[in-house]
Amino acid sequence: MDDKNGDITIKQRKSNLAFLNLRIMGALNRLELDRAVFYGLITKLWGLCSGPVTVILIATKFTPEIQGYYYTFAMILALQVFIELGLGTVIIQFASHEWSKLKLNESGHIEGDKDSLSRLSSIAVIASKWYFIGGLLVTIVVGIGGYIFFSTSPNTGVHWRSSWFTLCVIEGISICLVPVWSLLEGCNQVGRLYTFRFYKGLLASISIWVGMLLGAELWTTVISAISAVIFSLIFLRKGYWQFFKTLLYSKIDGPKINWRNDMLPMQWRIALSWISGYFIFSFFVPVLFKYHGPLLAGQMGMTWSLVVILGLVSSSWLSPKAPVFGILIAKKEYAELDRQFWKTTRIVLSVSVIVAFLIWLMVFSINNVNNVVVRKFAQRLLPPLPTGLFLAAQLLYIISSPFSTYLRAHKKEPLMIFSIVYACIVGSSTLLMGKYYSATGMAIGYFTVNVFFMPVVIFIWNKCRKKWHTN
Repeated sequence: MDDKNGDITIKQRKSNLAFLNLRIMGALNRLELDRAVFYGLITKLWGLCSGPVTVILIATKFTPEIQGYYYTFAMILALQVFIELGLGTVIIQFASHEWSKLKLNESGHIEGDKDSLSRLSSIAVIASKWYFIGGLLVTIVVGIGGYIFFSTSPNTGVHWRSSWFTLCVIEGISICLVPVWSLLEGCNQVGRLYTFRFYKGLLASISIWVGMLLGAELWTTVISAISAVIFSLIFLRKGYWQFFKTLLYSKIDGPKINWRNDMLPMQWRIALSWISGYFIFSFFVPVLFKYHGPLLAGQMGMTWSLVVILGLVSSSWLSPKAPVFGILIAKKEYAELDRQFWKTTRIVLSVSVIVAFLIWLMVFSINNVNNVVVRKFAQRLLPPLPTGLFLAAQLLYIISSPFSTYLRAHKKEPLMIFSIVYACIVGSSTLLMGKYYSATGMAIGYFTVNVFFMPVVIFIWNKCRKKWHTN
């Protein structure tokens, strides 16, 4: 009898464990928490955990002037968008449509429809040539442009020239790898790609900390950039050598994608949107640096690094869905497309609201603690009012992001004119309000523009969706 009771108990435990596993898997499915989303989330979670450490090190190892240069370096390097011109986004959409008829075999080679493989190979060749030239331009044009900008800004005695030009060279090499990530994402390799991005982010944080602790100052960014390039090359050599060997070195007969006729009609529209994005997201710090010096620019840069966490967290769910949307559209499975879209949108909205509130609560708290050390860190950030306005404005922008991703998955860019007008108004507001009313004026302008403009994205989405799916 005891043996039978023991067997029953073991069976009950196994049954309860199996039931618990089913409940957990069900919850994960409802949250769309697959491998890509999971690693995307822990990457952002690592960013949330490592961010305060980086902030502490910046406050203790950098002078306020070095902090200003540190963040302004990053914003000037964002000028590469004028050279990249949105081709990476186009590659994802075109590759996802071709990948609907292809797959990887056990040896890592691509197999499937020969015509799709031929078109995908032609996309890889186009992208490789474009970004090689782009890397050279980033090194030369952005390097010289940054030199002119910093040379004509207020002189603070900071030695920035050698570290700036070295960083531009490394960034030029990084640009050459951009089509690699776009092709992998478009070919739905998001699970392994997001795993790689997690470890890359881990390495980046550690290398930044080591550089700061060693007193590298502005050379910290160079150390981090070099480690990222080396780690990227190791990952590609071990994981996708056969994949890219098939695309770039095999002679594949069949139809080809023509950049001018097939990709350019979409790319030039996205390019304008991307260029517009510079004046939306990367213009705040340089304006404050130019008119108010590196101290306020450093505060804005550190605050903005917290604000962009909203977009990083939401993209953990949204970015892995971009190739999935493209595949479903290629198959004309519009009902499943809409189901996944709305589910993802609800999750993005909920998570973004929670994260925005927590970030503002942290900033508010450290500004109201009577502790000398804590207040010292608070002085490296903007006050709670402009921080809250920037967070609220960015939250409105993120709400519109799933709708724009949905539209671009159709290999079209109906938001071009909207993006240009929106960027012009945000850029003008940033320049004028920032020059005369400092960071708080910038925040008020950015929030006001988003209140009026973001609902327009949803209107355009609804109009295009009805038209495209009906046809």
